[in-house]
Amino acid sequence: MSVRSSPFAAVFGFALVFMLSMQAQAQLFETKAKQAFMVDAETGSILFSKDADALIPPASLAKLMTMEVVFNAIKAGRYTLDDTFAVSENAWRTGGASSGGSTMFAKLKSTIRLEDLIQGVVVQSANDGCIIIAEGMAGSEANFAALMTDRARELGLTKSVFVNSTGLPAEGQVVTVRELVQLGMHIWKTYPEYYRYYSQRDFTWNKITQRNRNPLLAMDIGADGMKTGFTEESGYAIVGSVSRDGRRIFAALSGMTSDRERAEEARKLLDWGLRSFEKTELFADGEVVAEATVYGGAKSGVELKAKGPVSILVPITNKDRFNARIVYDGPIVAPVEEGTQIGTLRVSIGDTLSQETPLYAGESVGLGSLHQRALDAVGELLVGWLRKAPQT
Repeated sequence: MSVRSSPFAAVFGFALVFMLSMQAQAQLFETKAKQAFMVDAETGSILFSKDADALIPPASLAKLMTMEVVFNAIKAGRYTLDDTFAVSENAWRTGGASSGGSTMFAKLKSTIRLEDLIQGVVVQSANDGCIIIAEGMAGSEANFAALMTDRARELGLTKSVFVNSTGLPAEGQVVTVRELVQLGMHIWKTYPEYYRYYSQRDFTWNKITQRNRNPLLAMDIGADGMKTGFTEESGYAIVGSVSRDGRRIFAALSGMTSDRERAEEARKLLDWGLRSFEKTELFADGEVVAEATVYGGAKSGVELKAKGPVSILVPITNKDRFNARIVYDGPIVAPVEEGTQIGTLRVSIGDTLSQETPLYAGESVGLGSLHQRALDAVGELLVGWLRKAPQT
């Protein structure tokens, strides 16, 4: 696979610079979901995206963030699985059996181990379990919701806002399917010892056994997580993860019209993601990806490299139909130190920006001689005039 310089880039080195000689194609998959987003866990390749940044009510998918705060607190040593929390009247009334929502049937004024509460929330989607945890850790559910939003920002989730720990309808509480996938992948990577709860098929509390509400777990597709949700406003939603044949993918879908449609659309998308792509190495570790123009340097260009090999998932039936470009702000002004981030390799599959990889200077470039810098200055004056010249 060769990389060639764009004629446009030769004159205007500040914008689109290099193109790989491959063509894009339209979206490869159709879904009834109003919003959907799917990512390959190893490469970070975006395999599918549909209105992925639309703000939607999270419903019970908010419980993913509730659990992240809990898992983070345990990992930091502030709590253990054996710590106990009291069941308040607020938790019992708001999230218990009389509320009509998902519950683990916690008994009023009893105490429950944190591990049991975690299983109640993850497996049974227990609203009472969420409130018990929130009150026990932060004094009130409102305080805990603020922690959830703060933690979301720490993780790079810039749009998600949480108002309560349960996901019950509340004004201003929003997420995106893109950020839900990011959150799910983070939980899987960061807390493998707790991620296992998401594949647990059932849990018994207060002598009542409830099965996991995730329909994907009963399908033979390698699913082991994560959560379902429903609101009247946005419909049925799900965050799912599948691991099979050495690959793992995460997907989030929202806007389905029934639990049956949710299960079927999630299954089809995840199964398609595993069957229809294969890993392709674009550049080996240490391989030069491209060269960026240097202004006033001892050399006219600097080699660009990624940190490690660059791999991507490409459609099996359309291996040679994708688009890749390297973008940087230039020309780069000397001196350039090796290891400095210069640009980004952006790969698209169809209409979807699938992967972005930072590119770094593979060498140092010192200042050029006075003569070289004078020539570059004349060239920059000419290019600058061309940039500003009116088009006719």
